[in-house]
Amino acid sequence: MARPYNFCAGPATLPEPVLAQAAAEMLDWHGQGLSVMEMSHRSEAFGQIHHAALARLRELLAVPPEFRILFMQGGGLGHNAIVPLNIGRGGKVDVVVTGAWSAKSLAEARRYADAQAATDTGPGYTSLPDAASWRLREDAAYVHVCSNETIHGVEMASLPAVDRPLVVDASSHILSRPVDWSRVGLLFAGAQKNVGIAGLTLVFVREDLLGQALPICPSAFNYTLVAEANSLYNTPPAYAIYIAGLVFDWLVAQGGVAAMDAAAARKSQALYAAIDASGGFYANRVDTAARSRTNVPFFIHDERLTAPFLAGAKAAGLLQLKGHASVGGLRASLYNALPEPAVAALISYLHHFQRHHG
Repeated sequence: MARPYNFCAGPATLPEPVLAQAAAEMLDWHGQGLSVMEMSHRSEAFGQIHHAALARLRELLAVPPEFRILFMQGGGLGHNAIVPLNIGRGGKVDVVVTGAWSAKSLAEARRYADAQAATDTGPGYTSLPDAASWRLREDAAYVHVCSNETIHGVEMASLPAVDRPLVVDASSHILSRPVDWSRVGLLFAGAQKNVGIAGLTLVFVREDLLGQALPICPSAFNYTLVAEANSLYNTPPAYAIYIAGLVFDWLVAQGGVAAMDAAAARKSQALYAAIDASGGFYANRVDTAARSRTNVPFFIHDERLTAPFLAGAKAAGLLQLKGHASVGGLRASLYNALPEPAVAALISYLHHFQRHHG
């Protein structure tokens, strides 16, 4: 029986070869007689898994040597607090609010710093104002952006150039395009969308930003301590790191980030074209230049049709297309592991549903 196509925004679809390998190794990893779930994080076996995943990730994203890569916990929401605790210095922080996630980042940063919105496109969050219009303070410790807003479907085509450290929440499109590290001070991403399973957060921090944590920062979330301990300061999310490593290997086999970048363009362009060609039956409300290639929210002209659309989609093997509760409508998440035939199947269903309800 064929597996359905999973358009969930996260935890999200995983590559089938990764699931198959994890299943095959569940009881016995490489002759150890143990599952990775049972291994000590201090063991030689897990050390191999950890080192390989770290090296592969640095290779995939061409991470410069002046950046430390940390495997941590806390998720995107947790790091909205962990970042200001580490590099905010209790001073000023500027947040570019372009959707629900950066709005949460601002609210959380205000607990630990003098945080302000450098711009705020709410409540609709359908556009991206030019960086030249942002109200940035000269003495801000850093500028925070969410480069892809999962809920509202807004994505920065490129990272802005600012004259202070740029913090990037790239949770929902990490590894779908190259990173311009020359513009980044710190980048973090939850794993459960494009990397693997929930529980792991990737942190890339430039070395000159270490050593600034506030005294109230918990030691397990102090980037300096975690970096010094090679992400083993406390028990890491070991199984999530293992799955991430398998995903990294799968990405390399697919052609790496360049191949994912090209696939993201093809998948999103095809879906947006179908929505735009529906004559208003379906609509995406985001400015064309700001449309996300990863998360595509859309609406049916008559919201009463949303429930039957979802029921029919599920029957057709197209899962998790319901929009976020805060905005309603529909949403298709086109992560790296979602194959292109899934998008073709969704487009076919869009046409079918419109023919029967238009």
